[in-house]
Amino acid sequence: MKIIVCVKQVPDTSGAVAVNPDGTLNRASMQSIINPDDKTAMEAALKLKDETGCRVTAVTMGPPPAAEMLRELMAMGADDGVLVSSREFGGSDTFATAQILAAAVKHLGVEKDDIVLCGRQAIDGDTAQVGPQVAEKLNLPQVTYVSEIHKSDSTVTCRRMLEDGYMTVRVQTPCLLTCIKELNEPRYLSARGIFEAYGKPMSVYDYETLKDDPLIDPTTIGLKGSPTNIFKSFTPPRKSAGVMLEGADRKSCEKLAGILASRHFI
Repeated sequence: MKIIVCVKQVPDTSGAVAVNPDGTLNRASMQSIINPDDKTAMEAALKLKDETGCRVTAVTMGPPPAAEMLRELMAMGADDGVLVSSREFGGSDTFATAQILAAAVKHLGVEKDDIVLCGRQAIDGDTAQVGPQVAEKLNLPQVTYVSEIHKSDSTVTCRRMLEDGYMTVRVQTPCLLTCIKELNEPRYLSARGIFEAYGKPMSVYDYETLKDDPLIDPTTIGLKGSPTNIFKSFTPPRKSAGVMLEGADRKSCEKLAGILASRHFI
């Protein structure tokens, strides 16, 4: 049994966000972090590893610096990492990204008892589309918004969060699950884990590695092959400071009403 965890390096949204002229994020100019929901998925994989002794592989698509994120995940406990990186893949939307990731997962091989884990969504796009699309392209059963996981023989029992409650779902392996933050609290790195991470294997899958897969069609990957494109991206203007009024007398109320009326709120 092995668990493949798809992860993404995303901009740290606590800092400034820069946008390229073509509408894509200028990731090189921003601090990057591991997408929080993906880190939750990795912790879920590591807990299953603690229970079953399975192998955990971290997979990401991105530029060469994303390799450091994989090292961090290996320091957490992942056994190896795969960086999917090529100029042909750059600028892919969720549809194209899912095709490329699905091809990479197929290249790794998905066997009877295996599980593919993804975060629910990435904080830079908030689409929650890539995990389900990967499952569809791999023809795997999927469970989304998972808040609890129990593995038993060839099945996985999941607790799935809904808007007004929870659903318990049992699914056959191989399968794909998308994880939410309520599932767990990711573990901290240990000094030993950091030291061992640089001795663990890391592979790079480029265009030449995956080009023979039917999913790697030059007309449907990358920025030019993506069926959706960003029309416009911008940083919203900063809001001005609010107005504080003191007192609860008639005069203060009339002043407040005047301000609201001048701005057409009332």
